[in-house]
Amino acid sequence: MDPKAPPAGLRLHGLRSELAGPFDFQLTPGRCAVIGGPSGSGKSLFLRMIADLDPNEGAVSLGGVDRASLSAPEWRARVPYVAAESGWWRDEVAEHFSPGRRDAGRALAERLGLTDGQFDGEVRRLSTGERQRLAIIRALVLEAPVLLLDEPTGPLDAASIAKVEALLRERLQAGAAILMVSHDPAQADRLGAARYEMRDRQLTAAA
Repeated sequence: MDPKAPPAGLRLHGLRSELAGPFDFQLTPGRCAVIGGPSGSGKSLFLRMIADLDPNEGAVSLGGVDRASLSAPEWRARVPYVAAESGWWRDEVAEHFSPGRRDAGRALAERLGLTDGQFDGEVRRLSTGERQRLAIIRALVLEAPVLLLDEPTGPLDAASIAKVEALLRERLQAGAAILMVSHDPAQADRLGAARYEMRDRQLTAAA
């Protein structure tokens, strides 16, 4: 390894806010980490701090590039965050995708059991599970090196969960890193993930 090469993967040092932390954490390319813990323990807050969506301090970098050196849109394109309840700000689903990524979005939608009509239709006509799958697709089409996923399969049935996990395993094999909140220990096993627990807004490796 070249000692002058920038450190790979996502690195956090002293990440903290008035509500949580400090966190020191590293996630290397091709690896998945799953965070469990009781409701209100700070799991979602942790992901939102990494995405710079909530106030925070400390050092965050990706591939040796400091978050502070990038604009917020540039950082979130490299480290997209998928919330447990997806947000939609336009009437049409396709309007949430840049024109150059819509074909990729439609292809992924088909793999997740969605139709062209749903991809090109109105958000208000979608079920909760359909919206969640499309929110995951919004992040996947960015082909980002890191994905922050907050209970991404919570509202999905078993068949849809299997399809989403298959896509996530493909991304891991391609070298992406995934940091995910999940209440399903079996999901961590299926993704070959390292397991962590959040308690009292502090993160520890699970026993």
